[in-house]
Amino acid sequence: MVFRMKSNRRQFLKAAVAGLGAVPFINGTGFAVETSSNPGFGLKKPQMHLGMVTYEIGKDWDVPTIIKNCRATKFEGVELRTTHKHGVEVSLSKEQRAGVRKQFADSGVELMGLGSAFDYHTPNPAQLRKDIEATKAYILLAHDVGAPGVKVRPNAFPKEVSKEKTIEQIGRSLRELGDFGAQYGIQIRLEVHGSETNFVPNAKKILDAADHKNVGACWNSNDSDLAGEGFDSNFNLLKDKIFSVHMRDLFLENYPFRKLLTRLDEIGFNGYCLAEIPSSDDAVRVMKYYRALWLAYQDAL
Repeated sequence: MVFRMKSNRRQFLKAAVAGLGAVPFINGTGFAVETSSNPGFGLKKPQMHLGMVTYEIGKDWDVPTIIKNCRATKFEGVELRTTHKHGVEVSLSKEQRAGVRKQFADSGVELMGLGSAFDYHTPNPAQLRKDIEATKAYILLAHDVGAPGVKVRPNAFPKEVSKEKTIEQIGRSLRELGDFGAQYGIQIRLEVHGSETNFVPNAKKILDAADHKNVGACWNSNDSDLAGEGFDSNFNLLKDKIFSVHMRDLFLENYPFRKLLTRLDEIGFNGYCLAEIPSSDDAVRVMKYYRALWLAYQDAL
């Protein structure tokens, strides 16, 4: 009789344990806890990827240091900003470009893009042509080092011409670059940037003027995203053309970063969110905290 009771108890416990993968259990606090074979007790894995922009925090790092710090902090990719210490510039030789490509290919850290400072709002035709041709050289660099996209920007509306004319000019320039980039598999990512050109409706008009599937937006997390009819309305203007995302410090309370990540998830965005944050003497620690907050905002930590 005793043996039978023990046997039945064992069977009950085995059945209970087997069911834990599908049924929440109650912990010591009285709250149900999700269980799963995945880390994080079943919380979702982000479809987006986290990376960094070397505009400030990585401006003094060479390529090996960028890779080392990204690996240490689980940042998956990087956008290399022109003019900074890593020196990934159009002046590199064919062999040097191949070397950069190999460093990233062997590292597990993706060189997800190059960040230029080219813009196309100038009313000077000669300068405009110079900037377009310089961007084409940069597109070739991106192709050679294995970066799938180039970030460009508008920077202002010149006072001496109408906004409509400038929008059309920038759009026309982007269309030409979109054609050129498509030949090499390189996206053109327009940063929502500049004086007045950082207002989302203006960025939308520029992209509409470009009218090219290879030209999209780099969402820039500006305070101007909240202007006019508000964040959701502005997000909806560009949601079908977002190629990449720049994000400032996530602790800034005046910007709805959790909502941004929620909306990106809703549209199925699986590209890069790039930390564009100030330099730090303790950069690796800062990056680790940044990733933790980025995950927490997505209920993935």
